[in-house]
Formats: sequence, structure tokens, C-alpha cells
Amino acid sequence: MALVTESAAVSHVGKVRSNNQDSGYAGQSLFAVADGMGGHAGGDVASALALNKLLEIDGEYSSAVDAEFALQEAIVSANAILAEAVYEHPELTGMGTTLSALVRVGHSVALAHIGDSRIYRYRDGKLTQITTDHTFVQRLVDNGRITAEEAKVHPRRSVLMRVLGDVDSTPDVDLQVMDTRPNDRWLLCSDGLTGVVENDDIAAALADNPSPQAVADLLVKEALDHGAPDNVTVVIVDISESFTGSTYIAQTVGAASRPIAFDAAPGRRASRTPTGWLHPRTTGLAQPSHFEAQSDDYLDELIDEDRRRSLRRKLTWLIGSIIVLIAVVAGLLVGYHYTQTRYFVGESNGNVAIYQGIQQSLGPITLSHVYKDTGIAVDTLPAYTQTQVASTISADSVTGAQAVVERLQNAVITGVPPTGDLTTPTPTNTAKPTPKPTPTPAPTAVAP
Repeated sequence: MALVTESAAVSHVGKVRSNNQDSGYAGQSLFAVADGMGGHAGGDVASALALNKLLEIDGEYSSAVDAEFALQEAIVSANAILAEAVYEHPELTGMGTTLSALVRVGHSVALAHIGDSRIYRYRDGKLTQITTDHTFVQRLVDNGRITAEEAKVHPRRSVLMRVLGDVDSTPDVDLQVMDTRPNDRWLLCSDGLTGVVENDDIAAALADNPSPQAVADLLVKEALDHGAPDNVTVVIVDISESFTGSTYIAQTVGAASRPIAFDAAPGRRASRTPTGWLHPRTTGLAQPSHFEAQSDDYLDELIDEDRRRSLRRKLTWLIGSIIVLIAVVAGLLVGYHYTQTRYFVGESNGNVAIYQGIQQSLGPITLSHVYKDTGIAVDTLPAYTQTQVASTISADSVTGAQAVVERLQNAVITGVPPTGDLTTPTPTNTAKPTPKPTPTPAPTAVAP
């Protein structure tokens, strides 16, 4: 029983761009995605030239190491072709492309990668990103300067540090050989997908759809539903076991599926901005999709800018924390001031005492203190009244507390517990009684 592959490739221009600068390929053993750059003038040309050169190595290999070597040679050749195209067509100066490719050989795969397109493996319900983005923000993440979450919203998240193009005759490409198993599902995609669709949603799509074509269509739809500001290209590769050899129909999508057209205006050399390869997520139609670094000055400038941003974040956090702390302290002071307007009567050292504050505590902080020791011994009070004092008797003010003390003092003198609620002083009737009217005597009749 041999391992076979089933695959699908889909590419879409997205909702913002006017042309598709991505290219994708799914063949016999080779699968690849390229994301072109250089604006309207050359992004599609770069990805198409690179992919058309790469698909020449699609075929059988005796080992994954041989496939890895073939990938390396093809990518170096593709890079030379791009440089030659720029020499012959100066208007394409600055064009380049990312490239992520996979060649399956038996139970192994050979991988090649440069740029910010990605290769994922979905195995046993877990999605794993195999490649590492060659971007400025990924370098910051690797150096511990920012977190992966911060990288998603970093203003320089689109700057690429490595691509194929007319920059370097020996591009620094990541190469590796890995094992593969039955039921593995591989995903190759441009950043038009990963820039807008979260990994959890990608994993859900890979898990829920049985066929590679259904997965590819769904992932492209997910990107479109999220706005798709960039071209979107997806290649799905399924590894399965079969007694028969696999049959395939090679699929080429995106810019590589169309004839390559060069600008007819010769001699015009596009200006190259010395600020690094840029791959904006929401670029306008007239803006270049990438631009290339000429020196390390730009990287130093970006690192300095990131330090300034980090300092601003720390200062903002510090100032915010101070404001919150001041608000909390002010609230505590206001609350404490309010508690000191309350009084209650309780026991202190065996005597009846008036307390200022409330009967609660905040940890080691007591919110009340003895305002006045009345000198009345608690044990001289009637038994029931002693219990009330021990449980404390609330009062709204110091006057109210003093009224309670007076009633307790009367209880000591009379030996009779005070009646009613001790928190409410017994009212005294100060009104004068209304005198009864004196009856007027009836007149006596006098005889004539």
C-alpha cells in the first residue's frame, strides 16, 4: 500500500486589488505558492516567472534529499531569471516574489521557503505552522522585543526581509526535510489568507471538509468574508494510502496560469524606495505591494522606532496605573471620611464607651476608635442591657450616642432595663395640657 496525494489549488484577486499577483501550483509531487511584489508593474510577472521555473522539477525522486536539492537549484535559477527580466525590462526594477514549495517523496516531504507565504501541517486535529515568516516583525518576536499578538497589529508588520528578486544572486532560502503520514493535510497559502483569517478558523476548515477542493474553496471564501484586501491563494495537499498509484491533473492558478506580459515601454527604470520589502495589507490600487531594502539603516531605524513605541506604551501604562491608583486612594479616603461621621455605643475595657466610625475592618485597619469612655461599668447594667452593649448599639450621630448613654445610666440608677429601641431616644412630652373650660352658670330668672 503506497502513499498517494490528493490536492487542489485556488487563487482569487481579493476585494481591493485590480490584478492577481499570486501564483499557485498543485501537481504530481510538487506543490507551491508564490506571492509577487513590485506593484501593478511587476508583481504578477515575478510570481509567474518563479513558479513556471519551479514546476519544471515536478516528478519522481529517489529520496527527499534529492528533491530538496532540486528545489534549491530551481529556486536559484528562478532568482536568476527574475534578475535577467529586470535587466531586459528596467521598468520591472524592484519586483520580487515570496515562494513556499513542497515536494512529496514517499513518507517524506522536502520544503523550501522564502518570504511570508506559509506552509502548515494539519495532523491529528492540530494545526502547526511549519515555516517562519521572513518579516521585520517576526524578527522582533524572535528577539523577544514584541509578542506574537503585538506583531499582528504592528505598523511594520508588512515589511519583508527576504524574497526572490533582483537583489541577491544567492537568496537565503529555508530548506528542510520532514516526515509525512497518512491523513496528514498540508496547507500552502499566501499572506492574503493568514493576514485576515485566524489559525483557529483555518484549523476548523481543514478539519470539517473531506475533499481538498472543498477546503480550498472554503478558506478563500473565509478571506473574502473578512474583506480580502490582498490576493488570496490556497493549495491543499492530502496524504492518504492506496493500493493504486495516484492520478492527478496539474493545476496552475493565479498569475502563472496566464501568459506573461511585459510593459511595452522600454528604458523606464522604476525608482526603488530604500526602505525594505513592504507588503501592505490594505494598499491602494496605485501603490506598490512591496519595496526593497538597500542597507541595514532601515532595520536600525525600525528597531529604534520600535523602542520608542515600546517606551510610549510603558509610559502610557505607567501614567494610567498612577491615575487608577490615585482614583482608588481618593475613593478610600472619601469612604473613610464617611465612616467617621457614624457612631455607636459598645464596650471598652469593661466600661460603656462611645465609638466613632463603623464596626468593620479592612484587613489590619480598624474603621473605628473610642471617642469617649463614659466610666459606666458594663457589669452594673441589667443583664439584658449588658448583652445589647456587648453587641454594640448604633447611633446616627454623637448626640444620638450620648442619648443612648444617658438611658443606660438611668438603667444603672433604677436597675430597670430601658424599654424600646436604644438607638431611638425616648421622646419627652413637653406640651402643656389644655385646660378644661370652666362652665358658665345658667342665669337666674327674677320675678317681676
